[in-house]
Amino acid sequence: MRDRTTTVGQIMSTPVITVGPDDTMKRVQDIFRMNNIHHLPVVVEGKVIGILSKSDYLRLLHGFTLFKTEKSTEYNDAIMRSLLVGEVMTKQVATLAPDDTLEMAAGFFRENLFHALPVVSKGKLVGILTTFDLITFAFSESTVMNS
Repeated sequence: MRDRTTTVGQIMSTPVITVGPDDTMKRVQDIFRMNNIHHLPVVVEGKVIGILSKSDYLRLLHGFTLFKTEKSTEYNDAIMRSLLVGEVMTKQVATLAPDDTLEMAAGFFRENLFHALPVVSKGKLVGILTTFDLITFAFSESTVMNS
């Protein structure tokens, strides 16, 4: 029988890379390029006000010109330097608490097709839980149970 008492706080990812609403999409581009992450909580004074996924970022890039001329690249770079995170982010963000169960978190992921949820305690960001965290936990758990 699986342990149903494991909490979000026990497996969430920390520390969390974040951005602010006034950061540019160029900064987001650099963060996604330099880190193996797919979600960036948007934070003001520790409070989550939005989230930006790599899919959001890639959808934005898809709207840019397909032609890779020097002029179009300069133009695209100028847009990325001027477009702000607050203009692109998803503003309504569901969150979890560190003491929420993994079963509850999995239900959230299934019902809403989310892939990441910020974890908040006392109104402040303390971690992030992703579907990757759940899969990693599930398989490390089953490995232990089967050995």
